[in-house]
Amino acid sequence: MEELKSLLQHEFGFDNPKIEKLNGYFNINYLVSDPHTSFILKTYQFDQELFDTLEAENQVLCHLQTLSKDNYPRPISFANGEFLQVFNLDGEKTIGRLLSFLDGSFLGDTPASPSLFASMGRFMGELDRNLEGFSNYVLKARELDWDIQHLMLNKKLITDIPHPSDQNLVRHFFLQFEENVTPVLPELRRQIIHGDANEWNVLTENGSVSGIIDFGDVSYSPLINEVAIALCYLIYDQENPLEWTQDFLKAYHQTNPLQEKEIEILYYLIAARLCISVCQSAHASKTDPDNSYASVSEKSAWRLLKKWVGISPLEASNFFKKALGLPIPEKPNVKEALHRRHQSISPILSVSYKNPLPVIGAAFQYMYDAAGNTILDAYNNIPHVGHSHPKVVEAGQRQMAKLNTNTRYLYDLLPQYAEQLLAKFPPSLSKVYFVNSGSAASDLAMRLAFAHTKSKNIMVMEHGYHGNTQISIDISDYKFSNKKGFGQKSNIIKAPIPDTYLGKYQANDGSAGKQYAQEAISLMEEFPEGIGAFITEPIVGCGGQVPLAKGYLKELYPAIRKQGGICISDEVQTGFGRMGDHFWGYEAQEVVPDMVILGKPMGNGHPMGAVVTTEEIAASFSKGVEFFSSFGGNPVSCAIGLSVLEVIEEEKLQENARMVGNYYTELFKSLQASHECIGDVRGSGLFLGVEIVQPGTKNPATQLAAWIKNELRERNILISTDGPHDNVIKTKPPLCFSKSNAKEVVDTIEDILKATY
Repeated sequence: MEELKSLLQHEFGFDNPKIEKLNGYFNINYLVSDPHTSFILKTYQFDQELFDTLEAENQVLCHLQTLSKDNYPRPISFANGEFLQVFNLDGEKTIGRLLSFLDGSFLGDTPASPSLFASMGRFMGELDRNLEGFSNYVLKARELDWDIQHLMLNKKLITDIPHPSDQNLVRHFFLQFEENVTPVLPELRRQIIHGDANEWNVLTENGSVSGIIDFGDVSYSPLINEVAIALCYLIYDQENPLEWTQDFLKAYHQTNPLQEKEIEILYYLIAARLCISVCQSAHASKTDPDNSYASVSEKSAWRLLKKWVGISPLEASNFFKKALGLPIPEKPNVKEALHRRHQSISPILSVSYKNPLPVIGAAFQYMYDAAGNTILDAYNNIPHVGHSHPKVVEAGQRQMAKLNTNTRYLYDLLPQYAEQLLAKFPPSLSKVYFVNSGSAASDLAMRLAFAHTKSKNIMVMEHGYHGNTQISIDISDYKFSNKKGFGQKSNIIKAPIPDTYLGKYQANDGSAGKQYAQEAISLMEEFPEGIGAFITEPIVGCGGQVPLAKGYLKELYPAIRKQGGICISDEVQTGFGRMGDHFWGYEAQEVVPDMVILGKPMGNGHPMGAVVTTEEIAASFSKGVEFFSSFGGNPVSCAIGLSVLEVIEEEKLQENARMVGNYYTELFKSLQASHECIGDVRGSGLFLGVEIVQPGTKNPATQLAAWIKNELRERNILISTDGPHDNVIKTKPPLCFSKSNAKEVVDTIEDILKATY
């Protein structure tokens, strides 16, 4: 300190200044006081590029001094008249500068209020208006990693974020930036902006903004970035962040009018700034864990980022426009959209809900509709690891840009994916055939079964469903027994569903499973020539989300094999960790099938399917005509499939399915205890069914189930119904579903039931 004191005395004429070291991000700052006033001495390790930048920053401050002397720091000249000086400090070449000290309270210590936020809007609007005509070539050339337009400079820091699920949330917004902001960047107004109006740089007095300090991030950037940055720090601790933007926006717009195209990307710019903040904090924690200043806003930034993904970009854009009096797009006419669909698409391809849902986007467990609503998706099991998951999207994009072809060529992705997929199975299941859907996989499975057993006789499960090809329909009781179906073919035998809630055997201690299995065995023994294969889902979805009774397959599989048949598990809905306790549904029955059918979750929405089977069955199939699928196992599909497996492991989604699923189940059971219309709660992990019945009975309450489903849809939550009487609420959300999501669903159902009875 003596060295500094001597410098201050010699250069600025201080007598006996008091010097206090302050926190800094990458430089060291000091509060310098004498009996009359205070100053800030800022010191930096010498670097010529930094010196030029600091000189440009001083020029900005001097320009602002000509307009307002009290709102911004004032550079103080050294004895030689310059505002920057290079000197040796503690043996290091150092850049030094002295700035006036501004009095006031920090924005971060001032209670939030609409009037405070409005004053912030006016202040920042005036600041940017004052900087509009200022030009500096050094700042125009500056590439600052905190500058939103240079978001991609932070991409390499994403892996410094400790938790993979948090990394992927950030990756999502990076992708959204590339898709929605990058194309319009050249069209945006640019000027010199402050670039860091955070809560510890903005000063207040008597509940209004009075000044701003630390111009270290001053840059030549799109003007709207100033607005995005200021809003980040204003709203990131607010319960309803979107609502808290309007007073700032109105006041800024009145002072310095914004353009519609700027407002339309503001949602993504706010997200981008938050991403920069958490990336920089994670990197600082890794490289300089003792620097608490670098992560001062980290928790708040994460809090807002996780709320932000639950806000529809269209909702945000409409809200911003409304605050500024700009026109808002008309809400879509659902009837017109449906009419247009039916002009070219047959109505036999149905839509969900009485009030169909027009969707325009999605992220993780949320969908965004065309009216700007955010929809909590507790229904769709196809986006297994989450809608538009960035790792899956990037994997597909990269590979599509590199190579996509059929499987008649050699490329590493095909065996690589096959090996990693087969590693999830026991050693006996060692061969895989890739197709494009669960339906195609079911179809192929029947061909494999016939090739191996030479028997076309198939035992299927009551209410079972296995796809939309003709062979798949032939083995799907849900289809062939429909009143519009073609009936059960002579080579099909149907086993009664082992339902321990509605069936005649209800003890789920293993005894009911054995009894149901014995019934199936008896039917099989009466069937001429035996059966070639038995196929079932571990949880019968169209049967009403009915798990097979405990011990059922353990008793039945040996009997199937004894008479020459093979055992097939349809894991299209239950596989890839959805059941929580098990990666595959058949594991809950303590059996290993001879064949497994895969589909929906494999590609997270990309069309993929597969049949996994034994060496022996594959050898039998190889004796027939060549098998070929134009797109099954293509490079893009393999890259996407690999990314899905990677995300499941990285984000521990099977464990999340178990943990959240158990919590979800308990919430439903608590609801069941107070509502007699809930007859049964069943399932595993994030594959649950809730049977809605007429109170005091087990009779189906189909209309009530439909009412609950459609009321939830009106309240922006998606579930659906299933079962022979369509009275079972089914919920199979993406595996990133959280406990708070589960509570929201059950609390909303409770509100609906309270309003109903």
